[in-house]
Amino acid sequence: MVARSLSPSVPADEPDAKRRKTNGAEHDFYPGLFDEANVASLNAQYAESGPYKHAVVPLLFSNELLKKVKDEILENVRFTEKETDIYKVHQTGDLASLSYLTSEQLALFPSLLKLREALYSPEFRQFMRDVTGCGPLSGKKQDMSVNSYRKGCHLLNHDDVIGTRRVSYILYMPLPLGQPWKPEWGGALELYPVKSLPDGSLEPECKPTKIIPPSWNQFIFFEIQPGRSFHSVEEVVVNEADNQRQRLSISGWFHRPQEGEDGYDPDDVPKEKSSLQQLSTSSKSQLQYDLGIPTPTEELILSDNDRTYLSQFLNPIYLESRAIDALSARFAEKSNLELHTFLNKSLAAELEVRLKELDVKSNIAHRSDKQIPSHDYGSDAPGWELAGPPHRFRYYQGTDKLAGQPGAGGIIHRLRTELFSSPAFRSWLSIVARLIPTGYAVTARRFRPGLDYTLASAVEVDDRLDVCLGLTPGAADQGGWDNENWGGWECYMAPHEGEDDPEVYKTAKAGPKSSNAAKQVATTTNSEGESEAKAEPESDDEDEDASGTLLTVYPNFNHLVIALRDPGVLKFVKYVSASAPVSRWDISAEWEVTMLEDGEDSGADGE
Repeated sequence: MVARSLSPSVPADEPDAKRRKTNGAEHDFYPGLFDEANVASLNAQYAESGPYKHAVVPLLFSNELLKKVKDEILENVRFTEKETDIYKVHQTGDLASLSYLTSEQLALFPSLLKLREALYSPEFRQFMRDVTGCGPLSGKKQDMSVNSYRKGCHLLNHDDVIGTRRVSYILYMPLPLGQPWKPEWGGALELYPVKSLPDGSLEPECKPTKIIPPSWNQFIFFEIQPGRSFHSVEEVVVNEADNQRQRLSISGWFHRPQEGEDGYDPDDVPKEKSSLQQLSTSSKSQLQYDLGIPTPTEELILSDNDRTYLSQFLNPIYLESRAIDALSARFAEKSNLELHTFLNKSLAAELEVRLKELDVKSNIAHRSDKQIPSHDYGSDAPGWELAGPPHRFRYYQGTDKLAGQPGAGGIIHRLRTELFSSPAFRSWLSIVARLIPTGYAVTARRFRPGLDYTLASAVEVDDRLDVCLGLTPGAADQGGWDNENWGGWECYMAPHEGEDDPEVYKTAKAGPKSSNAAKQVATTTNSEGESEAKAEPESDDEDEDASGTLLTVYPNFNHLVIALRDPGVLKFVKYVSASAPVSRWDISAEWEVTMLEDGEDSGADGE
């Protein structure tokens, strides 16, 4: 471990170096914290705060103690980089484990131990209750960790509801010490308002209304409310540089009293579902169109009329019987395909140019030098609307107002409504997959840099056939998409078991590696410039890696992915980093399917 210089000690005559004694224990809280006037002021601010009640304490501890804590963390604590669908962060283990260290190990953390005991002391827990008006808090269950948000780190929307948690808190120690953290560096805490749904339930709005940048020794806390306390951490976009610049914090929770403690009530548990439970219990998604089950011969032959219709959109190679048969055989073996250069050359070329124009326009209006864009990014593109709720997903989706528009909007609308929705494409898909599509939903999506994503969710009943046409412009010429730096990949993961915290959600990958099963059928160009089918070689590697990843697909342009998804399989689009120069664009469809009857077969030959 590289040695780091210690912070200079604070002179004893400094006001914030005064020590406060409570029941014989030194806590080093900032002077005046527990004064009645200060507590009353914080209580009033808490009651009037929005979008839900929260408190901001500008200075919690003495600088002398917090600087020592910072030094002990940087010198002696090991961080592990963790990345899942909902976050990317460098994190320590639970600091409750400090109690199990040897005396020699404990000697490395005298100030950190003092801070931990101060936070969970009876006096401070009473202070928290006086400010928030919440019920009793446990001193026995101590739940906290150190988090380092460096460039690219983020935490997406969730409500913190799990188990016996009652109050969430964050203590900030942004580095380097002595240099104020600039808001344009990211890392702000974002709080979201909620809206009522017709059934009386609540969901968060897509945009935060309270943004709180971090500052040294700042302490933020709020009572956890199921369906209300939605928050996120903005991506950090500044490099660490030579001064170890990072958004360092200690965060954790105060829990309800545990068995044996005063105030313990076994029935005092949240009855509403947490944001995590709402995701993990998601059921059959709403299909936009119910096509019904075709007659035995209706959808199983690709007629000449079908080929003529599809030729408006598709690369001609994918309409040849030989290629279709190869695709069908490959899909039967692997249950997923990747098709490159799926659209015909002229259509793809025009669309890519027009999509680049939209991103250039948005970048000029709403971001600068790859910094976090405003939440209005993309709002100036007519025909697109912001979709949520953000504890499930956030992106811009195309509407019917795109119809007839010049440029990219009109082309995308045609692909969504004339290609994906056509009987001819349904026939082509049924032959390739050897399944009968009976209903579907299709959405044109724009995932904006620094803002958009989908969180892991699963369909609980019935198989689904996913079809996604990647339309991210210039992806083949930019290295950031396929080396993890920009996010935006779509990932399929095996089902997990157990109730996991959204902040330790077990959908992590060892790294977003493209699955061997994803390397299916590509197209190449021969010396005459004509497309020809190419089946890529099989691999002896397993299709599922140790982290449960079944398939990972990076943003690409003119790239179709077909995947059969079993019930319970999780799927998400990773948050698109603010470092990405353009949006991730796609058209995503989900088909309800039935199996072919025995003796029924499909064919690519026209009648």
